[in-house]
Amino acid sequence: MDKTTNTLNWFEVPVADFDRAKKFYETVFGVELFVMDFGGFKMGLFPSEPGNGKLTGAICHGEWYKPSQDGALVYFNANPDLSDCLARVEKAGGKVIRPKTQISPEYGNMAMFIDSEGNRVAMHSQK
Repeated sequence: MDKTTNTLNWFEVPVADFDRAKKFYETVFGVELFVMDFGGFKMGLFPSEPGNGKLTGAICHGEWYKPSQDGALVYFNANPDLSDCLARVEKAGGKVIRPKTQISPEYGNMAMFIDSEGNRVAMHSQK
């Protein structure tokens, strides 16, 4: 592996109800997901840095995608302060399971929540 790049290349968050999950993530993070329909499964792509040509991840709906609170834990970037995004989680249909918690002064803060589909996910910010 090239040590000058990030380890994470791509992530997919399984969803049971695509439209509900799309609305949830757009509401919580204040973004618009780009929808791709592959005729059998759908993806809602999260925005990435303009012009870098790299995508980060998507919500995914299809027969092999099953929401879960077990397994890998994805942390979303909620900079500058995750308090703003976290405040929208329950209003959007999710549940906060770990409030904003400082990791350390150098590494910032994290919080964990269950999304509208039953996935355990988290967010991170410097403040």
